[in-house]
Amino acid sequence: MLDMDPNKTALVIVDMLNDFVRKDGALVVPGAIDLIPRQKKLLEAARESGMMVVYLTDNHLPDDPEFDMWGAHAVVGTEGAEVIDELEPSSNERVIPKRRYSGFFGTDLDLSLREAGIETIILVGVLTNICVMYTSADASAKDYNVIVVSDATGTTSDEIHDFALGQIRDVHGSEVVKTDELLREIDLETPSISISRLTSDQPDVAS
Repeated sequence: MLDMDPNKTALVIVDMLNDFVRKDGALVVPGAIDLIPRQKKLLEAARESGMMVVYLTDNHLPDDPEFDMWGAHAVVGTEGAEVIDELEPSSNERVIPKRRYSGFFGTDLDLSLREAGIETIILVGVLTNICVMYTSADASAKDYNVIVVSDATGTTSDEIHDFALGQIRDVHGSEVVKTDELLREIDLETPSISISRLTSDQPDVAS
């Protein structure tokens, strides 16, 4: 059993932005588009269970020094910096822009979570070894319970993905689970959700 009360849990969607997901994006993550169906199931379950939903979004100034390493991406005010349509935030969900890897650095994420009484965060998105891992590390250091969904996160290769998940599990002390396992746990906490519907195969979403 996971340590997860929906009233004290937040689903945190990391950097599922046009620039990282769409085939014409500025910094496309291989396979990111294939994560969308599982992320949508988790988002639907989170909303139905009453969980808090937070979006972390890269949001860089046009001359951000980070571009020396990665090239320009997710620039403030551009379409590339927007959350993909398939995971569009609802009006009552927080979208928190960030300029560095961790969603906690220089943002009000921690304040927003604590104001809502959140004790556990669920992380999905990209990249496993960068923004997901650094956000997980800071969350653990701040004594949140952290759950990372292995098949709803992704990066540039399977080897890097697996290494990052190992660090998240063995160094940060976080839980690493698959989508269907997490959906079953949410169902145990909120029986009104039809878990068979949420875990059934759905066609992949493509752009």
